[in-house]
Amino acid sequence: MKFIISSGVLQKSLSSISGVLISNPVVPILENFLLELDKGRLVASASDLQISMTTSISVDTDVPGKIAIPAKILLDTLKNLPEQPISFSVNIDDSMTEITSYKGTYKLGGELATDFPNIPVATGDNRITVSSDLLLDAISNTLFSVGKDEMRPAMTGVFLKLEKDKLTFVATDANRLVKYVRNDVNNEVEATMIIPKKAMQLLKASLPSNPTEVEIQFSDSNAFFSFNQTTMACRLIDEKYPDYDSAIPLNNDKRLSVSRTELLSSLKRLIIYANKSNYQIRYTMQQDVLTISAEDTDFANEAQEQIIAEYEGRDMEVGFNATFMIDALTNMVGDEIELNFSDPNRACIIVPREKTPEENILMLVMPVMINSTINDSFDGSDEESEDEEEEVNEENEE
Repeated sequence: MKFIISSGVLQKSLSSISGVLISNPVVPILENFLLELDKGRLVASASDLQISMTTSISVDTDVPGKIAIPAKILLDTLKNLPEQPISFSVNIDDSMTEITSYKGTYKLGGELATDFPNIPVATGDNRITVSSDLLLDAISNTLFSVGKDEMRPAMTGVFLKLEKDKLTFVATDANRLVKYVRNDVNNEVEATMIIPKKAMQLLKASLPSNPTEVEIQFSDSNAFFSFNQTTMACRLIDEKYPDYDSAIPLNNDKRLSVSRTELLSSLKRLIIYANKSNYQIRYTMQQDVLTISAEDTDFANEAQEQIIAEYEGRDMEVGFNATFMIDALTNMVGDEIELNFSDPNRACIIVPREKTPEENILMLVMPVMINSTINDSFDGSDEESEDEEEEVNEENEE
């Protein structure tokens, strides 16, 4: 098994799929790339059993064959070689690979390709095509809100709902929620799926910056994303996603319009003075002004700022974990945003003031109790906070 390829091209292609690899895998062969030659194409694959990525490159050969090569040593070698044609010679019998460059020869031991796990292949007609720009926007706007609690596996992924001419992406960790809807798609397929967070992270990192068509195929257990010469297959999370719409409060009669950048900058300053156990910041809303304040009584630190804002409704005070609010504002689009409230103990809904017909985004952040103790945390450490989170979780589970 022999082929010639550019060192730079091979290094770039292998790097694009190397994010799948994990340290100390349960199955040692998963530390390898699977290289397959067939009809002048080199197909490279990486897998962690749950997610697989494959990329193909044109090479100078017509001799078929395949081998599993240690990923780290191969990538490190390529990264330290100057751009040049290099030749690979693989002895299938003993799995030894010899790499020859202008100035040297490098030998590394591999493993039998037959020991590498099978890479899933897309089958069936369940498929849609979307722009890479759309997919990148959807991932960027939802990924930060994905949960980490393995006891709630459904929340550890991004929920994708396909409807006629509409895609809905949802992420939540029970303390915050993002609902991102795109109406500018040509879709005839209806389905739902939960895509793992790692798969979305890999997709975000590997999608090209220039607009490219991405084909999404799916079955009951797997989803496949194909673009350019790359395909990612991931096992879907087989759980029922919470009823997120029931967690979004209705009849929000209090509205605060404010500059997103100004509020974000202010929060980044005030969080320095907030208690480090819950990062609580108090919002006092009155006509034409928003006062935000933070304090840490353990160290006698406190800070307060005022921001010019438009407020409709009776005066109200509410507390939020500043880190969650900063995450939401950082990922929100536009300069002017609107915060909608019903009561101090109900979720705040954040939306951009300027909306477009093709895109609809809504972010939700749960409040914290203002009159809380120092050890009170956003997920509820006093009785009232626990009751509040329980109420939200019950709504999600319904």
